[in-house]
Amino acid sequence: MSALQINLWVLAATCAFTWLLSIPTKDTSWVDRIWSVVPAVYAWVFAGGANFTDARLNLLASLITLWAARLTFNFARKGGYRPGGEDYRWEVLRKQMKPWQYQVFNIGFIVIAQNLLLLLIVMPMNDLLLNPKPFGASDMALAALFLGLLTFETVADQQQWNFHKHKKAEAAAGRKVEPGFLSSGLFSVSRHPNFFAEVSQWWVVLLFGVTVVGFTSTNWIGAVALTALFIGSTRFTEQISLSKYAAYADYQKRVSMLIPWFSKK
Repeated sequence: MSALQINLWVLAATCAFTWLLSIPTKDTSWVDRIWSVVPAVYAWVFAGGANFTDARLNLLASLITLWAARLTFNFARKGGYRPGGEDYRWEVLRKQMKPWQYQVFNIGFIVIAQNLLLLLIVMPMNDLLLNPKPFGASDMALAALFLGLLTFETVADQQQWNFHKHKKAEAAAGRKVEPGFLSSGLFSVSRHPNFFAEVSQWWVVLLFGVTVVGFTSTNWIGAVALTALFIGSTRFTEQISLSKYAAYADYQKRVSMLIPWFSKK
């Protein structure tokens, strides 16, 4: 059985697992809980397809594992794995849909589409597995870029974590933080610097494949689809922020949504 065939079985199992758990728990965040884990599994299966002898595949699998560890840690400390840790955006959507509409959305988008996306973003590794080439300087440069983006995202996550801890402490003391959202540090040059770095890391994974085999019929789909998902999700998140904070509209005018750039005065 090929590495791709094994990963297709993993995909089928994760789809079944996340859907079956969402029914009795009435919690549709199970895909969110495996989001940071499954891509690393796919990556090591592809590396194992070469018996762990391909330096490029081993490097990519290691980088994706670092990505997985960072995201898992950040998701866990925010309570994502605790009972009742469903993403608040799913609850907002649930209220906007009829029950049967939400179940169709759950099966079609949350379960199938998102689990498929988690395989697609790792698919450049399949092209590299089928087209082994000598390890070179471009691989080291791309690895350094990936690690730079990973560090950037880690800093953004920590700044956000510190802000929300401060906001919670102030609320407990009867004081209100204004504005109620983070707009300093990396968030002064991008409204979502962590999202920017997250998506960019998967474009780097695509570049590993492109530098070796060029664009193939499948290797670009994951990065493009992930970018589209994040843009749509970010816009939805910002609609919620606009309804909560009067100052958010001005923040939107001053600061770039994703790509870090100079703030408008």
